Amino acid sequence: MKGVYFINDQIQLNDLSKEESLMLQKQSLIKVIKNNEIQVFALNPYQLNNYYTVLHALLYDLKSVGAQMDCFAYYSQTVLEDFIYSYPARWLLIKSYFDKLIPVIDEDTSKELLFTA
Repeated sequence: MKGVYFINDQIQLNDLSKEESLMLQKQSLIKVIKNNEIQVFALNPYQLNNYYTVLHALLYDLKSVGAQMDCFAYYSQTVLEDFIYSYPARWLLIKSYFDKLIPVIDEDTSKELLFTA
């Protein structure tokens, strides 16, 4: 399964610092990526990381490449909320490029999702 993942490097989760929140997201997402056998796909060969921190950049790269992807992994709905609220049409466009959205944390149940099928 080919996919990309998003880490919000500007958010503070669970009263953690930005750096601790970044590490929490990275570690959790790497675990989900391994458990779901996701092959992380770099849309832009010039990006510094193998994950996205800016959803506008992700949308630009998705449009440039024009490829349908299997999945989009992210930590939780909380890390996406500001973008979804501010740019609902762009969020719908981003979602349209993926077959599945895979959160690490299901905030409705507050449980970590180790496998999402």
